[in-house]
Amino acid sequence: MKFVWGFIWTFILVHMLTYVAGSMLAAEYDFKTASILGIGAYILVLVITTILPTPASAEEH
Repeated sequence: MKFVWGFIWTFILVHMLTYVAGSMLAAEYDFKTASILGIGAYILVLVITTILPTPASAEEH
């Protein structure tokens, strides 16, 4: 379930960022481009969380 919510939040936040950045640059909002960037950002988040080590628990110290 955390993967589904992670995708939803990443997708929404990237769309919001694309809209705001496009408005600041007086560019047209494109749903397709924002969706591709959202999927790419989610894949990047998954790769980063896989590479990073998990924190040690209190029992291991």
